[in-house]
Amino acid sequence: MQTRFKKNAKIFDIAITSIAAILSVGIMIYAIFHFGLREAWPELVLTIFYIACIVMIGMYFFNYRITTQQFNYWCSLSIGITVLLRDILFPPPLANFALHLICLVLSVLLLCMLTFFYARKNWRSYTKRNLWTICIIDILIAALYNYDIYLEPINEYTSYMLTEIWIRPTITYGLVACFITETKNK
Repeated sequence: MQTRFKKNAKIFDIAITSIAAILSVGIMIYAIFHFGLREAWPELVLTIFYIACIVMIGMYFFNYRITTQQFNYWCSLSIGITVLLRDILFPPPLANFALHLICLVLSVLLLCMLTFFYARKNWRSYTKRNLWTICIIDILIAALYNYDIYLEPINEYTSYMLTEIWIRPTITYGLVACFITETKNK
């Protein structure tokens, strides 16, 4: 199979991101089986969208039956749905209310940015700064959730929650790496 990317650094970047995302999703699937669907069904729904993004990254990487516009649209939609579900509609209970409000505002901002930059018809007009802003906001949300987890008592869910928090920023970074290459090619 021929890859879409020619530079070894770009191939390495996307491969490492994909491997990290696959391992994280594998850990979450184990957690779903370990805790049972009654407790972990929301994680199963999120994991399905994460798997869809990883499959699309693989298809895009190997230039297999997916155009750039399809990749752009469906990955943006999948990430947007996970932001809507995990961070806006069903946010996790946080120890600090101010932290909860900051995460909620950042999540709404991230969803609006995904909608504005990726779901429009002229999607090639976004810049590297727009892409990195989306990735940085997603990383900031994950860092705030991570900080909140360390404020609460540690239990058997803690390690799984820490893994789940960082899946989406990892996938977002992979999407940014793919999209940045596309902006260079236009």
